[in-house]
Amino acid sequence: MSSLCNTIARPFAIAALATGLMMPSAGFASAGQRQQIIDGFAAEAKAADNGFMAFSTDRGRILFSSHPATGKPDTPSCTTCHTTNPTNIGHTRAGKEIAPMAISKTPDRFTDVEKVAKWFRRNCKSVLGRLCTPLEKGDYLTFMISQ
Repeated sequence: MSSLCNTIARPFAIAALATGLMMPSAGFASAGQRQQIIDGFAAEAKAADNGFMAFSTDRGRILFSSHPATGKPDTPSCTTCHTTNPTNIGHTRAGKEIAPMAISKTPDRFTDVEKVAKWFRRNCKSVLGRLCTPLEKGDYLTFMISQ
């Protein structure tokens, strides 16, 4: 019976992969979802500035490590909670662990549209005292993907 199931299931799985109904691995799915989020930020950045060409790892690194002094005094930078090295575990002000921001350490990071929106909204207001621009969001993600 199991060989019959394999004979039926294998072609179905191959067809599902070929048509995009099934993803071959979680990593592949995560990368695709993350790319969709970045593509959305790119479309927003282009709409805001016709001169937009691409996101920058360098600008993302600068944003991550900056101390703008325009947000809340207890969160003067991203590194306040996330450490200066995005591959390290961070901690909230209450002491709760935060998984590393770097994609190399937390592969499913930045793959859920709602979570990305929630955390950018909350953390940009806290650190910058305002919402992040689509350019800043894309630069930040581009930097974290490189880590």
